[in-house]
Amino acid sequence: MKAGVGRLLWVSLPAPELTETDREFLSEIDPLGVVIFRENVRDAGQVKDLIHAIRSLPGSPRLIAVDQEGGRVARLTDGVPRLPPMRTLAVKDVFEVEEAGESLGRALLALGFDVDFAPVLDVDSNPTNPIIGDRAFSSDPEEAAKKALAFARGLLRGGVFPCGKHFPGHGDTSLDSHVDLPVVSADAGLLESRELLPFRMAADQEIPLMMTAHVVYPAWDTETPATLSRAIVTGLLRERMGYRGLILSDDLLMSAVSRRGVVAAGLAALDAGCDGLLVLKNQSEALALYKALEKRLSESPDRVLPALSRIEDWWARFGASR
Repeated sequence: MKAGVGRLLWVSLPAPELTETDREFLSEIDPLGVVIFRENVRDAGQVKDLIHAIRSLPGSPRLIAVDQEGGRVARLTDGVPRLPPMRTLAVKDVFEVEEAGESLGRALLALGFDVDFAPVLDVDSNPTNPIIGDRAFSSDPEEAAKKALAFARGLLRGGVFPCGKHFPGHGDTSLDSHVDLPVVSADAGLLESRELLPFRMAADQEIPLMMTAHVVYPAWDTETPATLSRAIVTGLLRERMGYRGLILSDDLLMSAVSRRGVVAAGLAALDAGCDGLLVLKNQSEALALYKALEKRLSESPDRVLPALSRIEDWWARFGASR
């Protein structure tokens, strides 16, 4: 597997078909991931053709991803099961939740997907939360973990990699990180027993991917959002919790981190310990970050090569079967 800096990037496309501009963009960057959104979708057959076209381009193997949780977060409406919000699905027993994940995984695999950005591992700990709410499986940490990880096992059994999100927990926010910078002011003890429990269990069960939260947690880092915090991504998730999978940033164009500039946010996320940098719905910003990563590789290779090495190791463990 090629180890160019583009393998650190996950990008998206603007339309249901590939244009010549899209082909040049993907060929230049050679990203590890391409994320499908609603603007890329007309129906199941067209999505399958689009994914085939992406895979047919020259370059390294790519992972095709989608946000398909159920309820209000579902990019696809054709060719996949129509799942309710996870809070509703969680009323069912563990076996039924796992079966729902497997059914969705099989349908996504049939369309050509590799990754589902699910399950939400966040605990529904703040009833005024504008972005999580019924996307979480429960307000009880153990129940949230048990049902979310059953769903993850189902996805994996169905042939699609699950991605747990949003580390270290987005459930207690009162702001939407798409448009603002949330702060979770809970103390470390409460965060450990509530927010972290599902993520710790997911790490123990070796979920293959996790996604970070653009949220500040003063108990661990007084001012830096988790995605950009080495104390949280490397110190907490990798070192203390022993997580060995890929760590993806949430979209770097979200206002919680993009206010410092997308390129600056991407480089900071890499320094924090992220392996995947999501730059979605903006090809010019993705190209700018790609060029900045190339420059960093030539000037400070020790700040880039560890992430590329982790991606190589992950691909040897998980991706070689794709």
